[in-house]
Amino acid sequence: MEKITQINDFLNGLVWGPYMIGLILFTGVLLTVRLGFPQVVNFKYIIKNTLGRMFKKPEAGEGDISSGQAGLTAIAAVVGTGNIAGVATAIAMGGPGAVFWMWVSAFFGMATKFSEIALGIKYRERRKDGTYSGGAMYYLDKGLNSKFMAVFFSVMVIITYFIIGAIVDTNSMVLSLEEQWGIEPLISGIVLAVLAGIVILGGIKRMGQVCEILAPFMGGLYILAGIAILLLNITEVPAAILTIIKSAFNPVAATGGFAGSAIATTIRMGFARGMFSNEAGMGSSPIIHSSARVNHPVEQGIWGVAEVFVDTMLICSITGIAIVLSGEWMTGISGPALTMRAFDSTLPGNVGSYIVMGSAVLFGYSCLISANFYCERAGEYLFGPKAILPIRLLWIVFIVIGSIGGLEFVWALADTANGLMAIPNLIGLILLSSTVVSLKKDYFNSEEKNRINKVG
Repeated sequence: MEKITQINDFLNGLVWGPYMIGLILFTGVLLTVRLGFPQVVNFKYIIKNTLGRMFKKPEAGEGDISSGQAGLTAIAAVVGTGNIAGVATAIAMGGPGAVFWMWVSAFFGMATKFSEIALGIKYRERRKDGTYSGGAMYYLDKGLNSKFMAVFFSVMVIITYFIIGAIVDTNSMVLSLEEQWGIEPLISGIVLAVLAGIVILGGIKRMGQVCEILAPFMGGLYILAGIAILLLNITEVPAAILTIIKSAFNPVAATGGFAGSAIATTIRMGFARGMFSNEAGMGSSPIIHSSARVNHPVEQGIWGVAEVFVDTMLICSITGIAIVLSGEWMTGISGPALTMRAFDSTLPGNVGSYIVMGSAVLFGYSCLISANFYCERAGEYLFGPKAILPIRLLWIVFIVIGSIGGLEFVWALADTANGLMAIPNLIGLILLSSTVVSLKKDYFNSEEKNRINKVG
């Protein structure tokens, strides 16, 4: 085990070194500029036509589930334990400044995810049963004509999400339950495996129905708790935000369990945990979005901006500010326990830990039922439809395995797998950026014509 850990540490250092961070930033900046800053210029339109319409009756179009169901299922997949345990781990290892670099990666990540989803819809394929398959492997294959990159990406999807979804999310959930109520992790793992199995065996339509209810509830609960923390500690919030910004460029000296004192560590933790949380640049979200019932790729692509905004700018920020406000990040605690203590110390009546625990379980469960779909579609791309059932059954087994795994090692392994998976996707996005620009122009020109016709 020690040898495996050493190999992973070596790979992690390479994957999340300056070149990888440079590639993520370059891709995000390139797409942001070429698309005309959609996360700013088109923000009002995007929120109105994504989160503002998620419960409206779906319009006609080709696909398996409604645009809103696809968007909420994808949000359920990205709003996971990374928002609770991931942010806490980033701060514990990289200091408060890691939150700032999460914001930077998220801002440019909005354009990245917009592009991924639009390309996913453009290059998706209709299956024999009438449903759709899509994702980065399809635009790498059909858009770039690179079978090698598509196969490598698909293999890494399976490895990444079996680690992140089945192991990391389960591990974070069972640790939260053990911390709060002393429930044996293995027991929690078995219960979660059964509950997840009931949904994933029903396929994408059942996942969409469940996530349509689950995502707004779980996100709303956590955001309301965060608003309460900000209001109750309003006089200290400016100082906490200033600490985050200052620490981004001048990392705080090691105190207690704070392991990283160099700016390189702070930046690396911010980008690694940011990508782990919102998945911008990983090429995974298009797999779910490609099932959406839409008439134009950009109609679904705008959900990418909304997803990253909700995940990182809202939910991750709540976690980060609460931890910095509480001062608990200097105690040597990490993972979900750190977030639970931070919420307890910033909310009255010791209700904070219960909110975090409940959110961790809901966030984690939503990831368990949706991230499995990524592995299904990647397995189908590689081996055909026969791979779907074995992946579903193996997924349920890995949930149980995840309940007894060690947190530190699986988080490190997840970071490495994340980075390897992202590399071919980021290269594909850069080379296909002109296609995304054309799609955006076509869509918004059509929207403008429709608006003028309605007014006329």
